[in-house]
Amino acid sequence: MPRQTAQDFDQELLILFDAYVHGGLDRRGFLERAQKFAVGGVTASMLLTALSPNFAAAQQVPKDDPRLKTEMLEFASPKGYGTMKGYLAKPAHATGKLPGVLVIHENRGLNPHIEDIARRLALDNFIAFAPDALTPLGGYPGNEDKARELFPKLDQSKTFEDFVAAAGLLKNRPDCSGEYGAVGFCYGGGISQLLATRLGDLGAAVPFYGNLPKAEDAVKVKAPLLIHFAAVDERINAAWPTYEAALKAASARFTAHQYPGTQHGFNNDTTPRYDAAAAKLAWQRTVDFFNQNLRG
Repeated sequence: MPRQTAQDFDQELLILFDAYVHGGLDRRGFLERAQKFAVGGVTASMLLTALSPNFAAAQQVPKDDPRLKTEMLEFASPKGYGTMKGYLAKPAHATGKLPGVLVIHENRGLNPHIEDIARRLALDNFIAFAPDALTPLGGYPGNEDKARELFPKLDQSKTFEDFVAAAGLLKNRPDCSGEYGAVGFCYGGGISQLLATRLGDLGAAVPFYGNLPKAEDAVKVKAPLLIHFAAVDERINAAWPTYEAALKAASARFTAHQYPGTQHGFNNDTTPRYDAAAAKLAWQRTVDFFNQNLRG
């Protein structure tokens, strides 16, 4: 059976799903509103299942790929939640020190898709580290709905400090060159933008369709930015003109791309919102950007 894409669903239904994913609707609210799209023997629950992640089908790099070394690490976050965990992936036979990339997940914690993203970066000859913001609540629970329920319980000021601590861990690893960047998706895209306003030694930041910082914070940005936007994503895109103007006024280095016809989450190949062509282009731009800015 061919894999479903965004074109197989009504745009209003996709907007409802986006609201559900980001906390604007609970499961019951989504199912009630999605009912009008449930025709021809398809139920609202079936629609939700079809739109939800399928991690096994989308995995690109096996967990036991012999080209890589992976492990779960604990790290100290004294200004955050104290002790955190994250997933490290690096080439198995690296020679010399490598640049690092902090991989920042969506609002569901360190799920299998984000681990796969880290492995992809490791195959591109980076040390990739993906912290799990849900560590203080037991870590990613293995279920997207449960993860989404847990996420609002985090103190975001502490969680941000956890990502700052993770960046420090990555930068100071003996196998890291000291050059490091950050890539994030949705929630993680917003965190990567915030890290660019906080960390003066951040070498590059690549947010995918993430929330934008306050315009007045654009003057703090020192790292070059590569910003990816979906075309159909009013929730994120509405704030861009103001922040773009602030970045220009601050003489920040940035490049922004909007991908025609794409939905929020177009890079996430676990759901029908995935756009293969746009994701391939955005990812190649991302890897090229990190190579340009993080390697001597």
